[in-house]
Amino acid sequence: MADLCNKVEENRMENGDEKEKKGEGVSIDGSIHGFESLHRLLSASLKPEIFKEVSRLIVGLNCGSVVETVALPESAVTHSSKYDFDVQAFCFHADKEILRQPRVVRVGLIQNSIALPTTAPFLDQKRAIMQKLKPMIDAAGASGVNILCLQEAWMMPFAFCTREKRWCEFAEPIDGESTKFLQDLARKYNMVIVSPILERDVNHGETLWNTAVVIGNHGNIIGKHRKNHIPRVGDFNESTYYMEGNTGHPVFETAYGKIGINICYGRHHPLNWLAFGLNGAEIVFNPSATVGELSEPMWPIEARNAAITNSYYVGSINRVGTEVFPNPFTSGDGKPQHADFGHFYGSSYFSAPDASCTPSLSRCRDGLLISDMDLNLCRQLKDKWGFRMTARYDMYAELLSKYVKPEFEPQVIIDPLLQKKAL
Repeated sequence: MADLCNKVEENRMENGDEKEKKGEGVSIDGSIHGFESLHRLLSASLKPEIFKEVSRLIVGLNCGSVVETVALPESAVTHSSKYDFDVQAFCFHADKEILRQPRVVRVGLIQNSIALPTTAPFLDQKRAIMQKLKPMIDAAGASGVNILCLQEAWMMPFAFCTREKRWCEFAEPIDGESTKFLQDLARKYNMVIVSPILERDVNHGETLWNTAVVIGNHGNIIGKHRKNHIPRVGDFNESTYYMEGNTGHPVFETAYGKIGINICYGRHHPLNWLAFGLNGAEIVFNPSATVGELSEPMWPIEARNAAITNSYYVGSINRVGTEVFPNPFTSGDGKPQHADFGHFYGSSYFSAPDASCTPSLSRCRDGLLISDMDLNLCRQLKDKWGFRMTARYDMYAELLSKYVKPEFEPQVIIDPLLQKKAL
């Protein structure tokens, strides 16, 4: 396994992956002691009966049972071997209902590294990434995926923290080259595709946005959503390129279900997750680009918690690899300049509203994750826990309406004995 990860990373990154900062036990390619994921490390290291209990604690139970694996068509498995990407498939069940039939939808996530070094001509980089993703999308199509989501800014390197404006050349209008590429595949496979891109808004002074385009299963553009929350932490100071989005929290009703897109940094904001739920989302995707040193302890928690508290499914996607840029940059934290952000650790996964989740994809390889999910589970968990009925939105709305005003004063009750001691 270690040799496999090393080989993949060597082929993928020819421009300096040795510069990645490492944590204890994490090897040069991003694997954990040679294993592609924590789940695989535990499976290989523990006795079966112990691993069964550990896995139950880590990924939970779906309707009282372990999350089941799903067999995929031979063509998809062959593609994963030929083009060297991780492929896994699972199934989330719901309880059988008397008045409703199961509403099963097959959903896919794709994580990937860039295809060429960042020093390659921009057009070559862009065409290469499309060529790289096509076999993975073909595998999803051959597997009958109904809704597919790609990672944040999939059509370019994640260059936003370099603060060099030349990377803006990758920006496209909503109906640009990458959308046209995916429209053909959406039509071919009768598949809804969520495509996060760097958008150039030609109707508003060529303003740039971090945007997810929702392409319908007939190849039509259903709509778009722009990233609500822009990070200002470490290298990820992205407001040099785009500002907070202006599209609210739209939920797109597709042929296969109601979906929302919480782009990257928005996962750190509970109210952002909440708003998609209030608008009726059944599946919320979180296309991201995040590195281990910054966020990995939070990665398995936030989306899963959002799925629980909002009674919907969540698909979390993170890119893979170490992207090294021609010119070093700094984080503004007094540390030395560097030419990369660190290792994008992949680990894409699905979460369900009953607190179960899938094992994650590889930390060091491209991957396609597929899950069957019965959308009836969303309502069943709302009925079980009653979060919507017990939420007290009126109370929070009153607090928030006061908080946003300049004259806001926190509701703090001071112990009168503290005042006496001060005297």
